[in-house]
Amino acid sequence: MINYAENGNVGTITLSHAPVNAMNVEFIVALNTALDVAEAAKPTVLVIKSDQKCFCAGADLGLIAGFFEDDNGTDGMIAYVKTLHDAFNRIENFPAVTLAVINGPALGGGLEMALACDLRIASASAKIGLPEAQVGMIPGAGGTQRLPRLVGPGGTARLILSGDVIDGTEAERIGIAQWVAAPEALDALVGTTTNRIAGLSLQALMASKDCIAGYYDPEIDGFALELEKPLELIPTAEARNRVLGFFKR
Repeated sequence: MINYAENGNVGTITLSHAPVNAMNVEFIVALNTALDVAEAAKPTVLVIKSDQKCFCAGADLGLIAGFFEDDNGTDGMIAYVKTLHDAFNRIENFPAVTLAVINGPALGGGLEMALACDLRIASASAKIGLPEAQVGMIPGAGGTQRLPRLVGPGGTARLILSGDVIDGTEAERIGIAQWVAAPEALDALVGTTTNRIAGLSLQALMASKDCIAGYYDPEIDGFALELEKPLELIPTAEARNRVLGFFKR
């Protein structure tokens, strides 16, 4: 259902739950298991991609319908959504640069999973949106909180309050995706991008992630954090070797 593989400093989680990677209970368990393996492997880059035509269509609608038919369904629904929150928080806080490869539809919870990643590469033909209002729900697995960080409140309102579904080109234009490629060029772009990131310093990347995260936390002085992080990096052999190696070129 979900597999982890590694090639050098690049780890890859592949979603393989035919036909649309619908998120049921088993899917989330498998995702967490793959994240466990990835954490132990300590890659510099963690790619999340799909081997299906759809990146991820979101929640399993059969599962959701069951909650509405069950007298205790409200509690079940909240417990299920909490598992999504927990898994996506793990992705957001993962100790590597995380990259979602949106090769096809990324809708609802599928987009929310991609939003938890640091970076996103989209196929120009991908379909991206948060259409939960069509079924009387909200994008409650982080969509209302993570999307505004990328596109602001106006762009977020466009997708959530109008149910607009956009393609990968538009997603890149408004800031959801950082790169876009024609479908036939997607794998090549992913390869060059991941190889470039994999050659960077993991400790510097993680320090940078902390500083970026500080921007969103009103209790953190991001400028002070920028002064603190070098105190951790400068004494390390890696930083010394990289800096001195750069000037010896």
